[in-house]
Amino acid sequence: MRRKPLSLAISLLAAGLAAGNAHANEEATAWRLFIADHSEPVVHVFDAVEGKQLTSFDIHGPASLYRSHSGEAVYAVQGSSDVVTAMATGIAFHDHGDHADIEIGEPRLTGTEIDGDYPVHFVEHQGHWAAFFDNEGIARIFRERDALAGSIELREVDAGAPHHGVVVPYGNYDLVSEPHPEDPSNLPIGIRVQDRDGTQVGELAECPDLHGEAATGNLMAFACETGLLIVRSGNGTPSIEHLPYADTLPEGKVTTLLGGRGLQYFLGNYGPNSVALIDPSEEEAFRLVELPTRRVHFAVDPIRARYAYVFTEDGQLHQLDVLAGEIRQSLRLTDPYSMDGHWRDPRPRVTVAGEYVFVTDPLEGKLHQVDAASFEKVGEVEVEGTPFSIVAVGGTGVVHGHDHDHDHDHDHDHDHDHDHSH
Repeated sequence: MRRKPLSLAISLLAAGLAAGNAHANEEATAWRLFIADHSEPVVHVFDAVEGKQLTSFDIHGPASLYRSHSGEAVYAVQGSSDVVTAMATGIAFHDHGDHADIEIGEPRLTGTEIDGDYPVHFVEHQGHWAAFFDNEGIARIFRERDALAGSIELREVDAGAPHHGVVVPYGNYDLVSEPHPEDPSNLPIGIRVQDRDGTQVGELAECPDLHGEAATGNLMAFACETGLLIVRSGNGTPSIEHLPYADTLPEGKVTTLLGGRGLQYFLGNYGPNSVALIDPSEEEAFRLVELPTRRVHFAVDPIRARYAYVFTEDGQLHQLDVLAGEIRQSLRLTDPYSMDGHWRDPRPRVTVAGEYVFVTDPLEGKLHQVDAASFEKVGEVEVEGTPFSIVAVGGTGVVHGHDHDHDHDHDHDHDHDHDHSH
C-alpha cells in the first residue's frame, strides 16, 4: 500500500489550530471509501489514502451505496430491508470560486432513514433526492441538507401503480415514470412531467421498457428500448426529446446509464459485450466500444474526465478513452468472475478516489488499488467479509487557521464544478 503522511499532516494541523497559531490557507487532502458488504448489514469506511479502516456502520440489510454530488452524504439503499439510511461522510467543501475550504470530521450515521416497501431507484437532482419504492409505486423526496441534519420533510409523489419505476425531482416539477397500462409488472412505457400539485404538464414522453437514468452537465437522460429521452431545462418547464438508436447499431439497448463528469456525455451498457458512449450534441450520438469478454461493472473518472473504466468477467480492468472511443490499457486484477449465474452474485465494483482506482474483489475479501496515471496496481486493502458496493468521496481544499467571514452555508442547490467536489 502506497503511504502518504496525510494523518500526520492533519494531526499537526489540528494541533496548530487548537494552539491558535496555525497559518491560514493550509491545504489538506482527504478521500474516503464507503464499502457495503454483499450479504451482511454493514458498511465499512476506509481512509483511501492510508488504506486504513476508520469505522463501520451497522445497518438493516445488504445495501447498494450512492454518494451525493456534494460528497457530504452517502446513502445505503436496502431494498430487501425496506429502508434507505443516510450517512455523513465527514468531508465537506465550501466553494469560494478561486478555492474551496475543506472541513474534515468523523463519518457518522445522521439518524435519517426513509422507510418504504422495496426501494430501488434512487436519484439526486440539485441537492434533492427521490427514493422510489417499487412495491408502492411511490417516491419519497427530501433535501440532502435536511438528511444531514437528521430531520427531513418527505414529499410523496404517486406514480399511479406499483412498478419498477423512477421519479426525478426537477426544480418545480417531477419527472415520473408511466407504468405499463396493462401489466405494471412490465417496465414503464414513458416519462410524464408533473407540477407540484401532481398535474401532468404536456404529453407523455414515450419510452418503452424504461430502465436507467443519469445526469451529465445540464442534461438528464432516461434509457428506453428505442433510444434515450434527453431532458433539458426549458423556459420554465423541462423539455424532453427522443434520441433514437442509430440504424447502424447492432441489436441491443441501454439499461444502465452513467453521466460524465467534466465532459458532457453518457456511458451505458449495450448488450453483454460492449458499452455505448453517448453524446447528444453529435450527429452520430452513439459510439459502441467492444469488450474482450462480458461486462461486469463500469465507472467514469471524475478527476481525469476523458477516461472511464470497465471491469470484465475475465478479471481485467480496462481504461476507456472517452474522446477516442477506444480502450487504451487493460490490467488483470482478479480471478475470473463469470456473468453466468444469478445477477445478484457478488462481483467486482469500481470507483475512483483521487489518484487511484479501487476495485472490490468480493470473493477474496479485498480491494485492488490502481494508480490512475500509470494504470498499474500499487496495493491491496483487506476488507472484512464480502466487499461489494463501493463509493468514494473527497478531494483537496484549504483549511483556514483563523476565523473569517466566508459564508459556510451548505447550499447544495448549486453544482460544484471544481475537482474537490468529486
